[in-house]
Amino acid sequence: MNFWRSLVGKLWITIICLVGSVLIFLGLFLLPYINRNFAAYESTEIKHLFTYTCIVGFLLTTFFALFLFTKITQPMQLLIQAANAIREGRYDTRLSLVTSDEIGELAKTFNHMSTELEATIRSLNEEKNHLSSVLRSMSDAVITFDRSGQIILTNPPAQSLLDIWKKLEWQERDLEEFGASVPEPLQSLFHTVMDRGEDVGDYIHVKKGSWSVQMAPLYTDNAIRGAVAVLRDITEEVKLEKMRSDFVANVSHEIRTPLSMMQGYSEALLDGMAGSPEESEELVQVIHDESLRMGRLVKDLLDLARMEAGHTDMHRQEVDVNELIERVHRKFTVRSKEQGLTLDYHEQGQRLLLPEADEDRLEQVLTNLLDNAFRHTPGGKKVTIAADRILGERHELIRIRIKDEGVGIASEDLPYIFDRFYKADKARVRGEDKGTGLGLAIVKNIVEAHGGSVSAASALGEGTEFTILLPISNKTKLGL
Repeated sequence: MNFWRSLVGKLWITIICLVGSVLIFLGLFLLPYINRNFAAYESTEIKHLFTYTCIVGFLLTTFFALFLFTKITQPMQLLIQAANAIREGRYDTRLSLVTSDEIGELAKTFNHMSTELEATIRSLNEEKNHLSSVLRSMSDAVITFDRSGQIILTNPPAQSLLDIWKKLEWQERDLEEFGASVPEPLQSLFHTVMDRGEDVGDYIHVKKGSWSVQMAPLYTDNAIRGAVAVLRDITEEVKLEKMRSDFVANVSHEIRTPLSMMQGYSEALLDGMAGSPEESEELVQVIHDESLRMGRLVKDLLDLARMEAGHTDMHRQEVDVNELIERVHRKFTVRSKEQGLTLDYHEQGQRLLLPEADEDRLEQVLTNLLDNAFRHTPGGKKVTIAADRILGERHELIRIRIKDEGVGIASEDLPYIFDRFYKADKARVRGEDKGTGLGLAIVKNIVEAHGGSVSAASALGEGTEFTILLPISNKTKLGL
């Protein structure tokens, strides 16, 4: 610090000026008096004494100024440097002044203030880091807006969601500004929060996704300064709820139909509506068939529930796929002749062995797929079975293909054919549909339990082809 601009420098200049003024005043009035009333030699000595007094006074004021500079200005400079250090963020700065005067008390107060400030800043940083970690670890999207609707804070899930929404086409929306202000699906909620100043919640749907949104206002001095929104992706929950409701509706429908028929025909028997033993036998046969159908439905439901829960026992052993397909082929040969279909099995001459597989479960898979093919293929057409060995990405695979020449499946139905109770266009069903709607779901679970996969390719009017891929490895999935 410049000495002349310091407090001590200004004080020293003031004292010098004051002393100089006094000396000049004395000189102007005393020197003429001395010259008139004293002898020459005495006048000279007095003048010398006056000069010595001025010099001593100047030296004393200078010494006093240096003393004040040491006791006041230097501690004040240290205090200013420490304050600047804290202003720059070095909160561990402390003063080492040890005095018993006001400067010492000021230094103690400053050190105490620095300690409290450092603790407060550390606590704020810890809270900030904690909040940041919580936001990063949240699976829910969190977006904070200011009062004008500009986004000021997001966590990674929220940023990913905004990036996805930004790519969508919004009506009357400037895409260049999207991502910096309130997204289109949240605008109505944001305006409600800003107008009412209270928490609001709602469900939003964007394309095929669903989100539960909770938005609350942010306050500063009782004034709304913005809002924070928490978005939870409930797409899977909505799908599961729809599947549950569809499942209940389908089960109710599938069970209600045979029960209604059994009730109707049994009431007809009780009322004596059968005019002959043949009619009675026919009614009893219908009741018997419907009871078998309901039994198959319950059995399939239990099997599927056990498979999905992982509680079905698998009896694994080495399985010759060629022998398995030949056995299934012989079982359906008679049925193919009765329905006027051609059942072909193209054996490739390769030895197809699965080291660990459940032969009965795989036979159930082939039986379900062939049963579907027979029910959905008109007479005079062909159903083909083929099996071979192919090289997959990691290991060899056994590929089994079952192809029919039926009416086919619409492309929009293909992604859902392995869902429970899902049925494509009813025109695809040949005659009365005796299936339970669970066959393909069971097929998928059994194949996946063997570490494989099943897929379908179809075109309306051209038929359907199911492809099963089973890994030739001892490391197949041991679940179920």
